[in-house]
This record gives sequence, C-alpha cells and structure tokens, in this order.
Amino acid sequence: MSNTAMNNLTRGIVRENPVLVMLLGMCPTLGVTTSAINGLGMGLATMFVLMMSNMAISCVKKVIPDIVRIPSFIVIIASFVTVLEMLMQAYTPDLYAALGIYIPLIVVNCIILGRAEAFASKNTIFQSLLDAIGMGIGFTLALVLLGSIREVLGNGSIFGYSFVSENATPLLLFIMPPGAFLALGGIIAVVNKLRGVN
Repeated sequence: MSNTAMNNLTRGIVRENPVLVMLLGMCPTLGVTTSAINGLGMGLATMFVLMMSNMAISCVKKVIPDIVRIPSFIVIIASFVTVLEMLMQAYTPDLYAALGIYIPLIVVNCIILGRAEAFASKNTIFQSLLDAIGMGIGFTLALVLLGSIREVLGNGSIFGYSFVSENATPLLLFIMPPGAFLALGGIIAVVNKLRGVN
C-alpha cells in the first residue's frame, strides 16, 4: 500500500479524528453513547453509510452539475441510510430501538456530508473508500471509548456485563446528558495533551 493510501486510511483515526479532533458529529456522539454497545452500533452504522456514499459519490462526481452537488450528495447518503435502517430493523431490532431517531439523522451527519464534499468528490473510488474506512474507524473508536467510560462510571458495567456488586452505587450522572459532556471533555483534554496541543 502506498504512503498516500496509508495516509488516507489513518488520517481519521488519530490526526483528524472526527469526534476528538475536528469535533464533528456531536449530536449522535453525545446522544447515543450511554453504553459501549450503543457507541459501537452507531459507529459501525455511520461507517457503513460513509463507505457506501463515498464510493458512490466518487463514481458519479463528474456527472453531477455543481449547482445541485450538495442536494445530490444528500439523496445518495439518504438512500444508503434507508438501506441501513431496513437492515437494522430486520436483523438488529434491539439496537435499532436503542439508537432510535439517530439512525435517520445519519443523513445530515456533518462527518458524512463533509467527507463527500471535501474528499470523495475530488478523489478516486479507492482513495474515497480508504478515507471512509479511516474516518469511520476513528468515529467508531471515539464513540466506543466514550460509551465505555459512561457505562463503567454510570452503570458499573461494560458491554452490558456488570462487574460491581448489587450494593454498589454507580455515578448516575454519567449516563445522563451532563455526564456525556463531562466524559467527552475529559477525553478531548487527554487527546490534546497527547497531541501536544495547548
């Protein structure tokens, strides 16, 4: 694999992580990460749509007039979200119910539309796929990390498996909306410290 391809693949995982560096997609990030499994499910769902839409947009970029570029991207993204929604309803109904309204909202997720506009509409199908995989992995890792921290502190469990006694009192704040902000702020502070950002 060439350096450019590897750069496209790894960019979204660390240097340009959509959640922890670029601060994109905050609505699903804060809304669904009450548990690690929800974070994993949302991350994988978003990655599927990102991969499929990036490849499709890269295929048709030359036939879409500039005046309808963004609406065309949204139609393409919405089509893949509809497919995803039907698959989740059929095969993972519990996860689909847990993620709720955030599944259809993938259509307007700024990560997906941003990568379509900034990358897929200007690069080859293979490069667009690698970019989508990297961004999707970065998004998924951030959601799983945030969901794990919130679940451990708020429920005393991880991926649904409890590891504290029934008498233990969890920090319920972390499974509530303010806990999402606190946990995410802490993670971003650690990431910035590791990256050498003041």
